[in-house]
Amino acid sequence: MNDRLDRLSASPSVAVKQKLDFPVIDTDVHTNDYTPDLEDYVANYGGVKLVDALRNASASRIGRGFIGNGKNWYEQTPEERQYYRTIRAPWWARVTKNTLDVATYHLPELLYERQEEQGSDYSILFPNNVLAPLGVRDKDDRTALQRAVNHYHADLYRKYSDRLTPVAGIGLHTPEEGIAELEFAIKTLGLKAVNIAGSVRRPIRALADKYPAADHPELQKYISYQDFYGIDSEYDYDPFWAKAIELGVPILTHYGSQGWTGRSSISNYMNNHIGHFADGSEAFAKALFFGGVTKRFPQLRVGLLEGGADWGARVFTHLVDRWEKRSLEGLKNYDPAATDRALLTDLFARYGADLTKGRSIEGEDLIRDTLGAHYTHGSRQPQGLELEDFAKAGIEKVEDIKAQWVDNFFFGSESDDRTIATAFNDKSNPLGTKINAIYSSDVGHWDVPDLTDALAEAYGLVEQGVISEADFKAYVFTNPYKLYTEANPDFFKGTAVEAKLKANSPR
Repeated sequence: MNDRLDRLSASPSVAVKQKLDFPVIDTDVHTNDYTPDLEDYVANYGGVKLVDALRNASASRIGRGFIGNGKNWYEQTPEERQYYRTIRAPWWARVTKNTLDVATYHLPELLYERQEEQGSDYSILFPNNVLAPLGVRDKDDRTALQRAVNHYHADLYRKYSDRLTPVAGIGLHTPEEGIAELEFAIKTLGLKAVNIAGSVRRPIRALADKYPAADHPELQKYISYQDFYGIDSEYDYDPFWAKAIELGVPILTHYGSQGWTGRSSISNYMNNHIGHFADGSEAFAKALFFGGVTKRFPQLRVGLLEGGADWGARVFTHLVDRWEKRSLEGLKNYDPAATDRALLTDLFARYGADLTKGRSIEGEDLIRDTLGAHYTHGSRQPQGLELEDFAKAGIEKVEDIKAQWVDNFFFGSESDDRTIATAFNDKSNPLGTKINAIYSSDVGHWDVPDLTDALAEAYGLVEQGVISEADFKAYVFTNPYKLYTEANPDFFKGTAVEAKLKANSPR
């Protein structure tokens, strides 16, 4: 008891928390599984075969699959890394020196006890193995393993549900697979939020047919693409989004882009890391927007974690700017048929003799030699829906973009992220909008060496004038509360958040 009191008095986040008259909701806490216990649980679920599947998937995930000759990065020589372009995977990504925190992330009872030290009333937990099953190729094994892992975490944290809830991992190789696991996680296990990968890697069929996986396994990662479930997807994921809304489930993702073009250094993890969550989540979110998912499902609530919130404001601004130029009305400025051929010829005749040197400037010749052959009358031009990139999203006015971007998406920002100021800058964001930045401490990963510092660091942004007191409240309470309760009004029923709100409500 004395040890706990000493820790409370030493926590800078406790000092901040004492100033607040609203709950703090941490939307991103990472926990680690005690491996023998997890494997015992999985073995009881599906036998040794399923444990082997878990081990293989975990090993592949840690190495990120960037192996060219059967050796991982550390086993290769510098020459081999260059030859195979073996990407430098994340390393030393967990806290080790702070032994108390190491234990905390493994022991649910200790994590529960230390919520007060952390300064949180409620935390959404992302166990590091929650999506490990996605690395299993066999559908039956993948489904069984995902179910076992979700069941394990549900059982592990059930008695701490007033302050902690783990997410369920959901595989979306197909909509049907996702729906089946979603229903099991929510209806059977009683979980309340889910974590998905932001895409599924699929083969480019023309190349896969030419280079079958059985004959060319080493080529498969190079002849594939990312399916982001929205625009251009091979499957119709609308039934999955509809089921999530029916069950009152917010969709959460930590989706990164390490290994993509520009993030494939063979020597430097930080080169590959900085901004990769924002890039990955941006690709996923834009696919939903341009695919019309957020138009068809205005009730869908999506949390995009670890990438910061500034990119959400940036993309919102660019969507508005580009729609104004690329709407059907705006496109009239770029229609090849709109060029006044006679006027252009006259201007070149008057001012361009030194350039044309007697070449033909009549008819389509001048169009070909200035704008390009694809602007001439005989060229195939976009028709119908090809004319408007915003067609599926159904954008008719700027306010539609706000409704289908700002209202659906919530952007996880870590406590030391000063770029959060962009999200709250209603002077520069279109329509005087503040983006839904949500407090995502990321404790459990290397960027938070001490869990008691996170909330205090976040409040430091107020003290430094980066954000206002009102913005801070929106960041750590109002926006996270909206994310979960707009998906499910009863999300916080029976929790410390509900108790805090009742205690602070006017009598």
